[in-house]
Amino acid sequence: MQSKIETPQDTNKSTSFKVKGVNLDEPTIMGILNITPDSFFDGGKYLTDEDIVRKINSMEYDGAKIIDIGGYSTRPGAAQISEDEELNRVLPIVKLIKSNFSETILSIDTFRSKVAEKCIEAGANIINDISGGSIDNQMFDCIANLKVPYVLMHIQGTPQDMQENPIYNNVVEEVHRYFEEKITLLNQFGVYNIILDPGFGFGKTVEHNYELLNNLDAFKSFKLPILAGVSRKSMINKVIETTPDEALNGTTSLNTIALMKGATILRVHDVKEADETIKLVSKLNSK
Repeated sequence: MQSKIETPQDTNKSTSFKVKGVNLDEPTIMGILNITPDSFFDGGKYLTDEDIVRKINSMEYDGAKIIDIGGYSTRPGAAQISEDEELNRVLPIVKLIKSNFSETILSIDTFRSKVAEKCIEAGANIINDISGGSIDNQMFDCIANLKVPYVLMHIQGTPQDMQENPIYNNVVEEVHRYFEEKITLLNQFGVYNIILDPGFGFGKTVEHNYELLNNLDAFKSFKLPILAGVSRKSMINKVIETTPDEALNGTTSLNTIALMKGATILRVHDVKEADETIKLVSKLNSK
């Protein structure tokens, strides 16, 4: 299936990415739909067809241009599930959404190439891989064969151990070097349609996360869209002593900073508030 996102031919030049006519050189929203019982914020909330259709309607009405579907919880220490169980969770949902929302752009949040392939064949449009191809060595082949956009995320370790003791000499430089190496490798596979995600909370301490956020504009040198996923995460809760349920205000604050530092895509649980943030920052930047 050919992607609806335009594929750049040269990552050394400024490129225009589009999703359904939305220029990804400008901010857009990726709404989160977790089909899991144990995600850190919304696990178990969307387990019936009616709940899912209602949620998609709401997110699209509020301004989401991409819906990101995940069937494997990647919160720190999350239980592992089999490939078949992940497929059983997400594949029927991809089909359900496409049967009800044929024009909706779907991202599949998985690090498994088989899950990615089956979901793309069922109508999903983007692969969002938290592992940057490090867990499944067939992932880059899969992306190249499917010719779909790829969200390349940085992680140190695995979801099971990533928060045990993350160490960096310089987190910004090391994530930047990681992107350089992965982009070079992906280009060798013929993959150029890449979105960068520094991986807030994935093998980083609170200090690492804020160092990355404060220097998010360092990754603009790649001339690729940058995704920021800070929604209701512990980098908020540990600073202002909230729970995920109470972290909307903190999320909005950090999304504002991310946009001002060059983020192109906000991956969020709360679409309406993210859309308002984008409108306000865009107004500021127009002056």
